[in-house]
Amino acid sequence: MNTLYKLSDNRTICALSTAPGISAIALIRISGEDSINICHKNFISASKEKNLKDLKQNTIVFGKFFDEDELIDEVLISKFIAPHSYTGEDMIEISCHGSIYIQQKIINLLIKNGAVYASPGEFTLRAFLNGKFNLSQAEAVADLIASNSKSSHDLAISQMRGGYFKTISDLRTKLVDLASLLELELDFSEEDVEFANRDSLKILLNKIKNEVTALIESFKFGNVLKNGIPVAIIGNPNVGKSTLLNAILNEEKAIVSEIPGTTRDAIEDVISINGISFRFIDTAGIREAENDIENIGITRTYQKANQAFIILYVVDISKSSIDEILESVNALKNQIDTSDKRIFIIANKTDMIEESPKNFKNLIGQDIIFISAKRKENINLVANVLFESVSFDKVKDNSLVSNIRHKEAFENVLSAVFNIEAALENNLSTDLIAIDIKPALYNLGLITGEVTNDEILGNIFGKFCIGK
Repeated sequence: MNTLYKLSDNRTICALSTAPGISAIALIRISGEDSINICHKNFISASKEKNLKDLKQNTIVFGKFFDEDELIDEVLISKFIAPHSYTGEDMIEISCHGSIYIQQKIINLLIKNGAVYASPGEFTLRAFLNGKFNLSQAEAVADLIASNSKSSHDLAISQMRGGYFKTISDLRTKLVDLASLLELELDFSEEDVEFANRDSLKILLNKIKNEVTALIESFKFGNVLKNGIPVAIIGNPNVGKSTLLNAILNEEKAIVSEIPGTTRDAIEDVISINGISFRFIDTAGIREAENDIENIGITRTYQKANQAFIILYVVDISKSSIDEILESVNALKNQIDTSDKRIFIIANKTDMIEESPKNFKNLIGQDIIFISAKRKENINLVANVLFESVSFDKVKDNSLVSNIRHKEAFENVLSAVFNIEAALENNLSTDLIAIDIKPALYNLGLITGEVTNDEILGNIFGKFCIGK
């Protein structure tokens, strides 16, 4: 967004709010103090005695949209009067047929009558500036539009309902109060008085530190929940990794071949299991590479394994002993960081064996599933363990952070808190403590929207689609 609108700006904006292209219907939005007049010039209600200007607020009227004597379309018009609208301003929404010609014609007439074309995200920006949303709620609107699973939808809805806003806002308010008392002390520095209780400040800082640390730590899970939980399918060549991927996705996504090393790069696809998105990554087989290209594929396998939350380590149960399986799994663990990962052994090709593997008891305590990917046997068990690996307490938690901007601001808050604590520990002067508090207040305000500037708002709302 190149030019940000100000509250003093009385422009009336318009835009297509439904997806561009041909559709059954389309929705055109108009917002601003002149919305009704601009729309009224080309609209005649079906009953004719119903003037658009006289129509009650929050009502819908059917009529015809004209360009002078030319009928453009029969439309439904919804009328909203400030502050009872999405933007907090007077608004008109026109539901018309989804012809590209009709959409463009109506928008051109609105612009001819005095409206201007909205910038990306300008409707939601106005809603924020008019107090309809706080900033974190406004950002959640974009996440809601982009949500492609129940989990990402629930996460966006949680943020739109406030999420962790109230907690952060309350902490910031208390910190502002103490900062104000510190500033008051500076006015009476020669009298050596203390208005801000240092013990109370330490207790508040500790509370902020605990809350912010938990929020920062929640980002890794919140981010993958929003974008799809990464699941890496790993194993030696020809153990059935690609066959397993195809079985899970129920389509021929990956090439299946008896030739070792067929998969030389990662193949990705997303599937929803009971409302949770999982992003599957089929990787190159792990073995001694025979050429540079294959070596690159194996290197990427370990990279993808490190990025994954869940690893499906596939083995050929018909050709591998239990000891060999455990040894190869341990070798994988030595190559990657396993601190935040679940590793499941997928014992494939059960259709090729006639009796249970020897030393079966050695697998007790391991997360292992016996399948035949070729026959699609027990694939449902794989889906079940993936679903059960997700902590639903976290999914439903209102304090999950999924926004990278919020995470970075929280990290800056935490750094400022450490500086304040150090200043108190070293009995530094009041003016130095007050200076250290300012970055904490600033970064908390960036999240709640109590601190904004044109660049911040431009970066946030410029990523929205036009018409939202």
